[in-house]
Amino acid sequence: MVTFEGLPGAVAVSHLRVYDWPTEDGLRGGTPHLHLTCSEGYVVVGGAGYVQTLTTSGFRQTPLTAGSLVWFTPGTIHRLVNDTALRIVVLMQNSGLPEAGDAVLTLPPRYLTDTDTYRAAAALPADAAEPEQERAARVRRDLAVEGFLALRRATEAGDPEPLAAFHRAAAALVKHRTDDWRGRWEQGAAAASRATGEQLDSLAQGDGGHLARARVHAEQPSAYGKFGMCGRLDVYGG
Repeated sequence: MVTFEGLPGAVAVSHLRVYDWPTEDGLRGGTPHLHLTCSEGYVVVGGAGYVQTLTTSGFRQTPLTAGSLVWFTPGTIHRLVNDTALRIVVLMQNSGLPEAGDAVLTLPPRYLTDTDTYRAAAALPADAAEPEQERAARVRRDLAVEGFLALRRATEAGDPEPLAAFHRAAAALVKHRTDDWRGRWEQGAAAASRATGEQLDSLAQGDGGHLARARVHAEQPSAYGKFGMCGRLDVYGG
């Protein structure tokens, strides 16, 4: 029988302290982006702010305070805004794929033409000292806010083409990565679903043998304060 020992449903978790850096529109917060195959959820554990979202249905702003639970499906452009010390537990589909590549920042169109151009603007210098990493994170955040504000203006003006063009560019940028993503899904969420199916089949026959294989897992963050898209991250599992 298949056994799945990852987090329930192959969801991954990180702890996020949202950036408080100011932006061109006077707000403070993170880097707008979307995910192409993953839903994502927020459990707010401290502070206050909101998440701005943009879809083909339009712009929306959802308040975030301690105890709030918000989630959204693939294709939702989201931007976290930090009013006061906003802290969030982030729930990510597909074993944390949103932090492992399933994200495209809303950079202006000139940066979305090909993977090399996009990567040069979006990647952080992995081996650089913290001040240099922070500088790079702020630069890419500001570029993504620039692109996001342009998409929002067009959508609110009734012009759907810029958002549609961004969707097309995002899909083209990740096309070469889908085989790796499929492997993560097969070993994670798909395996978890298969395990439940086999357990139900066994229980339907009165067989609870899988109960004897129960295990308990625990871990501490594998890294603290990493520069992420939306803020400083404490991450689990490397």
